Amino acid sequence: MTTSALPKKHMRISSKRKKERLVSILCTAALVLLGLMVMFPIYWIFRSSLMSNGELYAYPPSFLPPEWRFSNYAETLKVFDYMQFLGNTMTILVPSVIGAVITATMGGYAFARLRFRGKKFLFTLCVGSMLLPSMVTLIPLFLVWAKLNLVNTYWPLILPHFCGGGAFNIFLIRQFVKTVPRELDEAATIDGCGHFKILVFIILPAIKSAMIVVGLLKFIELWNDLLQQVTYITRRDRYTLALGLNIFKGSFNDDWSSIMCATCLSFIPGIVFYLIGQRYFVEGIVMTGMKN
Repeated sequence: MTTSALPKKHMRISSKRKKERLVSILCTAALVLLGLMVMFPIYWIFRSSLMSNGELYAYPPSFLPPEWRFSNYAETLKVFDYMQFLGNTMTILVPSVIGAVITATMGGYAFARLRFRGKKFLFTLCVGSMLLPSMVTLIPLFLVWAKLNLVNTYWPLILPHFCGGGAFNIFLIRQFVKTVPRELDEAATIDGCGHFKILVFIILPAIKSAMIVVGLLKFIELWNDLLQQVTYITRRDRYTLALGLNIFKGSFNDDWSSIMCATCLSFIPGIVFYLIGQRYFVEGIVMTGMKN
């Protein structure tokens, strides 16, 4: 290479680095802007919860509360049975999430590794069920649970999730299991391991992120599931947070300060749960699996 070509090469490298730096800055700015747009409604609810009703109706609206009224939360808790609603919600969520993760893992492993007659047909039916709207099965399922005298109990909201928690969860686990090399299964089989030991000691450590994703998605789904809870629960002492918040909004339609306080209290546990598992959630969404 001649000496005259060296400066041109360095100029091209420098120009490429500048373009990459510019693209990186623009992408970061766009992500920050989108993040602020997503977080703004949450901030506005929190800001409104710290204001009086008179300040909320003031025009033009202020970006910051004129006075930070944290006492609004204490007043709201006197009329909003937060701890009871939270306990009822967790009574449904904890067994449902655990059952969904366990059964989805077993189903995904079976579809990815086992050989049995009709496997492709059953998997097609499983994936195809994702196209079936939940409203179609709502009334038939309600009639079944009513005949079993289980309406106004938590069983109709818990037991269905012990069937994989949904076709998508089974599909997601299956895709992760397929990324684990079969050579590990064969080596374990030579050592005398059966399917249960292979699943527990080889597959589960490799698909941990996928299992956490399933748990997070199921948690978010059940946390926001007002329709099923309205259908099966009518007793106030068994209300969940979603039901309690819905009734609270109807009872205090003009007291927006208390409504905003109750709303903030309702989404705090969901945010905490997501922050705990967000690293695994991102890892699972991008389908990061085990490689050869």
